[in-house]
Amino acid sequence: MRALVTGGGGFLGSHLVARLEAEGHDVFPARRRDYDLTRFDETGRLFEDARPEIVYHLAAEVGGIGANRANPGRYWYANLQMGLNLLEQARVRETPKLVIVGTVCAYPKLTPVPFREENLWDGYPEETNAPYGVAKKSILVGAKAYREQYGLNSIFLLPTNLYGPRDNFHPTNAHVIPDLIRKMVDAPGEIVLWGDGSPTREFLYVDDCVEGLVLAADRYDRADPVNLGAGKEIAIRDLAELVAEVTGFDGRIVWDTSQPNGQPRRSVDATRAHELFGFAATTPLREGLEKTVAWYREQAPAHAPA
Repeated sequence: MRALVTGGGGFLGSHLVARLEAEGHDVFPARRRDYDLTRFDETGRLFEDARPEIVYHLAAEVGGIGANRANPGRYWYANLQMGLNLLEQARVRETPKLVIVGTVCAYPKLTPVPFREENLWDGYPEETNAPYGVAKKSILVGAKAYREQYGLNSIFLLPTNLYGPRDNFHPTNAHVIPDLIRKMVDAPGEIVLWGDGSPTREFLYVDDCVEGLVLAADRYDRADPVNLGAGKEIAIRDLAELVAEVTGFDGRIVWDTSQPNGQPRRSVDATRAHELFGFAATTPLREGLEKTVAWYREQAPAHAPA
């Protein structure tokens, strides 16, 4: 099958491309440097070049709390525009299937844990990532509308926080796990973390997410969104202690309570994914962290302990 993967050079995309190629698919990984998906003509050129039978839309402009606070307008515009262009080009070219990756940030700020798909419209997202989350929710609305009016077979998946090898370890826009790993490996003395450590998060290892995408592409063809998660909630303070154990960090952790905590709790119910297409996460958090830390140290050998 000819598969187009937008964001194919990114964190999740690179893992999905490797999986699809290993299974014998003809994969076209679209990268930002080659195609600007915020432009309709560029998106059309991509479809002409790729001639896809299935599209995995993973491309996004995204980051942690700091990056969301610094780029609310850009994150809203770019993510919404990319989704609009992908839907319209898939419609015009009668693409057989479109797999759209949303975000757990789309859920309302005070959603009861575990988040269930029917809770998605019960309120407004947490303020620091609302523009990004609302943009992704709008794409879900468009996908449903295109299915109803044009018969476009698109599905919408909501992974929880991802982590793993090849994640983004950038100093200013990384998510929490790569940020913790980078700080604890690179700065053995004292590190400063935002908030008070009380919020909770759920983390899904990247290979488990890829498994969910592949299963859904093969077995799921409905309009309703579906969560992908591991079903394990952990406080950020406890996560920091776990990452410290895995990295061997024995320095001091300082919590900067002048900075935001973000959403108070975040964990999803993945029952629907299990029932509809047989998805179940299999990688324990500690094991996934060990693999991620090992990869980071291989990429930055100068920072590894002697």
